[in-house]
Amino acid sequence: MAMTDTTQRNRPESPDKESSTLTKRGGGAPATRGRTTIADGVVEKIAGMAARDVVGVHAMGSGFSRTFGAVRDRVPGGGKSVTRGVKAEVGESQTALDLEIVVDYGVSIADVARDVRENVIAAVERMTELEVVEVNIAVSDVKLPDEADDDDQTEPRLH
Repeated sequence: MAMTDTTQRNRPESPDKESSTLTKRGGGAPATRGRTTIADGVVEKIAGMAARDVVGVHAMGSGFSRTFGAVRDRVPGGGKSVTRGVKAEVGESQTALDLEIVVDYGVSIADVARDVRENVIAAVERMTELEVVEVNIAVSDVKLPDEADDDDQTEPRLH
């Protein structure tokens, strides 16, 4: 770009036209310049964290996914999966979520599901500005007080 082009473009024509010149020059407000896309995994992480914060949610995912996840968690660099039990479909302005949870024995499943739904919707909408159109919750198990916890096993089953 030539030096004269830059100088002319940056110089307002008159004090009254300065604001309209700024808008025309930049192509609109900064918020309208470009598009933001949010990956499904981002929404899944937010939803997973929000669901785990609800009292009465013991774990996320089915028995199989929890067992598989417990093995993966022991692999160096595997780390705990925040997205276990969460599936998100993300569009341009909306998202839908499916969650699979395990509840603690003695809690009201309806109350826990309502609290999970409210917490997930609030967190996802606040952090992404996507509209959450639905949060489907499947309760796959109930954790009894005397049951061993799959995620807490520290010894290998085979020696």
